[in-house]
Amino acid sequence: MTNAPPTSDPHQVPTWEEVAESHGRFLYTVAYRLTGNHDDTQDLVQEVLLRVQKGLATYKPGNFEGWLARITQNVFLDQVRAKKRRPTEALPDDPDRVLEGAPGADIALDHAGLPDHIQDAIRSLAPDYRSAVVLADVVGLNYNEISEALGVPVGTVRSRIHRGRHRLRELIEVTP
Repeated sequence: MTNAPPTSDPHQVPTWEEVAESHGRFLYTVAYRLTGNHDDTQDLVQEVLLRVQKGLATYKPGNFEGWLARITQNVFLDQVRAKKRRPTEALPDDPDRVLEGAPGADIALDHAGLPDHIQDAIRSLAPDYRSAVVLADVVGLNYNEISEALGVPVGTVRSRIHRGRHRLRELIEVTP
């Protein structure tokens, strides 16, 4: 994964179309690891792309994927807070009539990337720990990039990653 925008000039701000085309897979991967659910991931990526479209006017060239990861994490946390305020989900009038389509090949590969018990363990982490662990271990950002993406000091990043990984080890040891 590159840290440069998809334009030929690293100092030029990419267009929204370039972001969607060149970084859509990156956004999906980060979002899926945060939500652990295809439908929630699609909603998250859609909201992220809307915020990116608004934010491109003020973007200053730098660590582009860090900037995208920060937006994704912020939208995810906003959605977590919103779900806490309204925790019920509406059920369809006739659940037997609801048909789910098969996921695309790229989605199936994402699902195959991590075993279900590990994805479930990641999903069970507190959102702050989940964000830090996903950005470090799935996306591959370094501590400084994660610090910038999350808007917290590097020491906090180290702490969240350490505690998140420790909790993951505990959960995985219990799970077969």
